[in-house]
Amino acid sequence: MSDKQFDMKTGVIGVGSMGQNHARVFSEISNLVGVADADEAQARRIATRFGCEVFTDYKELLKQVEAVVIAVPTELHRSVSEAAASAGVHILCEKPLAGSIEEAQAIIDAASDAGVTLAVGHIERHNPVVGYARDSLQRGEWGQAITLTSRRVSSYPARIKDVGVVFDMAIHDLDVMRYLSGSEIVSVYAAGGRISTPVHEDHVSMLLQFASDQEGICEANWLTPMKVRQITLTCATHYVELDYIDQAVSVSTSHFGDIDEANLYKTALEVEKRHIHLTKREPLKNELVDLLNAIQKKERPLVTGEDGLAAVMVAHAAIESLKQKKRIEIE
Repeated sequence: MSDKQFDMKTGVIGVGSMGQNHARVFSEISNLVGVADADEAQARRIATRFGCEVFTDYKELLKQVEAVVIAVPTELHRSVSEAAASAGVHILCEKPLAGSIEEAQAIIDAASDAGVTLAVGHIERHNPVVGYARDSLQRGEWGQAITLTSRRVSSYPARIKDVGVVFDMAIHDLDVMRYLSGSEIVSVYAAGGRISTPVHEDHVSMLLQFASDQEGICEANWLTPMKVRQITLTCATHYVELDYIDQAVSVSTSHFGDIDEANLYKTALEVEKRHIHLTKREPLKNELVDLLNAIQKKERPLVTGEDGLAAVMVAHAAIESLKQKKRIEIE
């Protein structure tokens, strides 16, 4: 019997920037059997650090594990996920689930046909501020959410070569907005382009329309030498600011005092602002604990394959909007 939180054999396929962190957490909470990567030297470094085996062929790793994280380039998600499902191995596939709607659906179908759990690595869903906001909105503490506005900017991540800022960065917030609103995104208008990258867009601003008639505004770039990860909620009774990095929430409301119609400049506006600092928890650990819990209890993970598909559909529509310079409806 293992002394780890989960007595489950796990592995990681792809141990680059994100995959090596998955390996670290798996080594802490489960029985990390091994890692596989096309870069054998990198795989050996990670395996040595976390005391597991190296596999040059990821299909050999699949024969020895119960659950695997797939953190390979997006273009390989389908083939590796289908191989894992065929081997009867439960899957957490890093976001985006796939580079196209068709490939995302194929991954979902493969997992469903094999009867294995499929989770998608939309890590911000597992950030404590998102859970707090979701619960508060569902309890009606802030009134109806009217507009959700996100800002996700930072400098260029050299690790990314196969997708642009929509599929790499903005897709986080597309998923979170859909989760917080409790409604599907039905149309998107995107403006943006390329400044420093040769192929893919590196800055984008999106206007989103939800089925519930809420609006979303999403800004993302990898041009700004400052890391910002924030989302604000304009609600019927409160204005809420969420900071993913600090895992902090600010909730504001206000009302006017005596109003002098002839001197509005000096009319008192009384503002009440509460700063809520949550107990900090690593979102990645939350994500992998959620995966293994879902497998163990035969429950749905927090972020399902269908959630991953929905995010891919909106991201795909945003790319089309950039190309066509018009609003794109999402069917």
